[in-house]
Amino acid sequence: MSITSIIPDILVFLTFISSIFIVLTIINFIIKIPMIEDLKQSLRKNSLLFAFIISLIATLGSLFYSEILGYTPCKLCWFQRIFMYPLPIIFGIALKNKDFKIKNYAIPLAVIGALIAAYHYSIQVFQFTTTCSTNSEVPCNIVYSFELGYITIPMMALTAFILIIILLYKNST
Repeated sequence: MSITSIIPDILVFLTFISSIFIVLTIINFIIKIPMIEDLKQSLRKNSLLFAFIISLIATLGSLFYSEILGYTPCKLCWFQRIFMYPLPIIFGIALKNKDFKIKNYAIPLAVIGALIAAYHYSIQVFQFTTTCSTNSEVPCNIVYSFELGYITIPMMALTAFILIIILLYKNST
């Protein structure tokens, strides 16, 4: 089994587990679940570290898909990268300096990136015919990977952005 087949499986697994966490977080917002409340306390202590890890995995994952597997990113993929790629650097510096005010800078990046990823995912799911712009060579509705009935590359990005938002928001409450 080669590394090029293992890494996509790992990214799909991480996205699936993260999706479950996001759903439980939403449910916990409505109905308090003691187990989730305990997890929330643990995450608060290490929220910058987890945000750093998530943003780093998302950044390296997107580079893996384009540079190793040869998937050409569309214009919306590039916009998502614009909002994800600075985050590992920002979180790394914040971790070093123990700067928890970083949420004021990182949450807006993550929200905008999440909105772009959600729009991109909807284009893929509903198969809108679009090239993103008149000079784009790669259509935005191309689906390079579709796993577990819902996980595409934009869904992976959306999940990462939402996790970062949750982690930073939880750190501020």
